[in-house]
Amino acid sequence: MARSTPSDELGAMRREADSPGDRRAVKGLRETGAQTARERVLGMLDDGSFVEFDAFVKHRSGDHGMHMHTPLGDGVVAGHGMIDGRRVACFSQDYSVFSGTMGEMHARKIAKVADFAEKSQLPIVGIWDGDGQRAHEGVTSLGATGELLEILVACSGKIPLISVVLGTVSGTSALAAGLSDFVILGRDRGRMFMRSPYVIPEIIEGEMDEETLGGSGQHASRSGVACLVSESESGAFDLVAEILSFLPDHTLAEPPIISTGDKPTRKCKGMEKLVPQDSDRPYDMRKVIEQVVDDKRFMEIFPTYAENVVIGFGRLDGHSIGIIGNQPSVLAGCLDIDASVKAARFIRTCDCFNIPIVTFVDVPGFLPGTVQEWGGIIRHGAKLLYAYAEATVPKMTVVTRKAYGGAYLAMSCKHLGSDYNVSWPTGELAVMGAEGAVKIIHRAELAEADDSASRHGELVEEYREKFGDPYVAARHGWLDDVIEPSQTRSALSRAIKPLLTKRELVPPKKHGNIPL
Repeated sequence: MARSTPSDELGAMRREADSPGDRRAVKGLRETGAQTARERVLGMLDDGSFVEFDAFVKHRSGDHGMHMHTPLGDGVVAGHGMIDGRRVACFSQDYSVFSGTMGEMHARKIAKVADFAEKSQLPIVGIWDGDGQRAHEGVTSLGATGELLEILVACSGKIPLISVVLGTVSGTSALAAGLSDFVILGRDRGRMFMRSPYVIPEIIEGEMDEETLGGSGQHASRSGVACLVSESESGAFDLVAEILSFLPDHTLAEPPIISTGDKPTRKCKGMEKLVPQDSDRPYDMRKVIEQVVDDKRFMEIFPTYAENVVIGFGRLDGHSIGIIGNQPSVLAGCLDIDASVKAARFIRTCDCFNIPIVTFVDVPGFLPGTVQEWGGIIRHGAKLLYAYAEATVPKMTVVTRKAYGGAYLAMSCKHLGSDYNVSWPTGELAVMGAEGAVKIIHRAELAEADDSASRHGELVEEYREKFGDPYVAARHGWLDDVIEPSQTRSALSRAIKPLLTKRELVPPKKHGNIPL
């Protein structure tokens, strides 16, 4: 009988590393329509571009019978490859190996990916499908996991971090995924829990199921963890590619320029009809944004969370831009706690990766009420103001209609360092609306008037004539121009060109103290 050669042994180990999982677990994945970890990585990356490392790693635990099962790779596929020709570091948890749980070597493999990405200045894409910490390994797994979390924090703001959740992810895995700049959940199988669902009383007692507690719908609309939800695994990878198309590889690089052929001087036809002159009538700010960006293509993120503010990516004359806009069709566009945090986080993300910010303003103020006041709207609203003031990327602002009070200040006003601020003729920049202002200023007079309703109407008109147009702010230099709505794209395209070389000297300090 011929002895096996080293090449034969290597081939056998390669085959074992390619399919290390439990067969029954793999069969279960297939029945749900899910792919294996390796299939997910290969499906996400360009053909033939995947370079794997640590394929032969094994766990080192001998407790609880673990020595009887030492699969190669220890439950995670890791390496680097290309997405649309751009190199990325990546990993994918393997649910068929110990339910994708994170043991010592499992965590070290992911940490190695992150360390490689930080040194190589490459984006990280992580595919998560694991039940958190591996209880069988005990405290030894905690040390490696802590090292992983530390390196992920070190990567934050230096390189883009994108997490794709395609299974049940809990505990430390959920925390690690939550450190990402963008979290994408699969519609059917993507679930996230801080604690394992197996120890949550409502799940144990049958009061609710896992989907109701931590499914994609909840995290996309209520918790704000998921920025996007995908109907399929391949669709999730398409979203990853689209997000990356707007981002640079690292914080010292510029975002890619992709010419679309859409003329920067194109007029925004019909823009006047999109926005009613009656300031109390709602409209969809996304339609305004679509008229302005290249090819009318706007990639909205967090579309079902804090819907009173709209955020997302687009392009202006081929350049990536981050877009923020009040949404008058939801809560009249008022800023509340969730909207403030949503926008502030996005501003800081754009600032990290050198993406200019364009803000569309139609805001009557901060949302009133005890829920907001007791919930900390002062602190959370200050986050938005802080993020705009701190950002050093080019900032451009368009006032479409209302811009009142503190909300006007918080929405990238000239006083917070915005570089180019314009308004449509319908813009109203004021401390508050005319109705409310008259009731405060002329309270005594209205109380004594014989016909208070008639006098109130006269005073409202007087206030609007004096303060209710954009020219007052323009005279003070708080607006750079008043433009026709149809000229919005053209004006912004001209303004962004010189701002692309903008540089701000920031005084040295450890960091600011944002009101978290």
